[in-house]
Amino acid sequence: MLPDYISKAVPNPASNRAPWHANIAPSYAGVFLWVVFYMQLAVGTVDRANPWLLVGALVVAGVLCYKLYYYVPAMLGMKTGYPLYVVGSSTFGTLGGYVMPGLLMGLLQIGWFSVGTFVSTNFILTGLGIKPEPGTLPFIAVAVLWTYIMGYVGVKGIQYVAKVSLYLNAIPALMVLIVFFQTAGGLGAYTPAQSQPYAAFMLVVAAAIGFFATAGAAGADFGMNSRNQADITKGGWVGIALAVVFAGGLPILSVAGAHGLNPNLASFSYDAVIGSMGGFLAPAMFFLFAIASIVPACFCAFIAGNSFATMLPGVPRMGSTMAGVTIAMILAVTGMAADLIGFFSIVGASFGPICGAMAADYLLAGRRWAGPREGINWAGYIAWALGFFVGILPFLPLAPETKTMVQPAVVYSFLTGFAVYWLLAKLGLEPKTVPMP
Repeated sequence: MLPDYISKAVPNPASNRAPWHANIAPSYAGVFLWVVFYMQLAVGTVDRANPWLLVGALVVAGVLCYKLYYYVPAMLGMKTGYPLYVVGSSTFGTLGGYVMPGLLMGLLQIGWFSVGTFVSTNFILTGLGIKPEPGTLPFIAVAVLWTYIMGYVGVKGIQYVAKVSLYLNAIPALMVLIVFFQTAGGLGAYTPAQSQPYAAFMLVVAAAIGFFATAGAAGADFGMNSRNQADITKGGWVGIALAVVFAGGLPILSVAGAHGLNPNLASFSYDAVIGSMGGFLAPAMFFLFAIASIVPACFCAFIAGNSFATMLPGVPRMGSTMAGVTIAMILAVTGMAADLIGFFSIVGASFGPICGAMAADYLLAGRRWAGPREGINWAGYIAWALGFFVGILPFLPLAPETKTMVQPAVVYSFLTGFAVYWLLAKLGLEPKTVPMP
């Protein structure tokens, strides 16, 4: 028998689908325009390489995000009309699908919510002229308000957020352009303090893909709302490959330009550049970036709640969502959510092999969905475990030269998941498929 999350799933009909410019492209562009993506992208990179080389790294990352992490899940969603947790039951099994990608997606969304809460609280307090320090009363007060308002809207009012998301996405797009034009004059005067172009290039690639990994797997959910393959390809190239260069490249160039204008600028973080604008512009920008973060915060809460409600139907959706965002709030107010690049790496290590195993399963099945597989698909789980180990190599106590060599670990984790699944499937470790009702 099939579990309820599969047997009760209804494919999205063609009448409910829309063209790429109405869903895939703006949705994915909004993911990259979230300030969380580019706030620390220049840290540890711009001071080691020419900023234009790093823009080239984003071009590479955009192509890899599209080709490796997004395309297969999106095609599976488009061809079947089913979301990720249903199509993932082929790669991980009807029983295994509860954990992966089901609950894992929800848990990582809680992580994203904590990161967003930390950044938004920082921006709001900075805009008010209050020094943002985790653990202080102002920080806790703002973080608590942000957490429970966004969590509640994510459960009860996500349809209203979706309607205004396109307009709110225009805010960070405009802000990124303004900051770039304000700092572009210093680009010609900027020279990196170190010369480690390879390490910086790979770090940017790893950070961009790690940030995108869960959104790539969620391509199944976007694909189920797409009409055909043309929508998948056009929406992906514009919303992913082009958007990552715009949303990541301009901030990297802005940081370099700001340091060219002011070599004494204390940090390579993007918020330091915003703060250097001075006058009324800086606090206004901090508030506007925080306002634009409402959409991703609500969507994180919504996706987490959807994951928990689907896989744990006995737990009320509001209760599970609020429990999850409370944990996220604690991570934010204690400062544990501050390491953005480290979090990106963990996300990439978690979902890189998932996307790799799904890609292998898709190709082995003749570029189609094989259908749910009985129990636990150990080919998928073993592929994920080995891929995850490869993905966390940069966190292990290795020599600095070795840590550089294993980047971008998120790409290697994808390739490991793909290769291991392919091999184990050929060896017969895939369970038999179960007919859909």
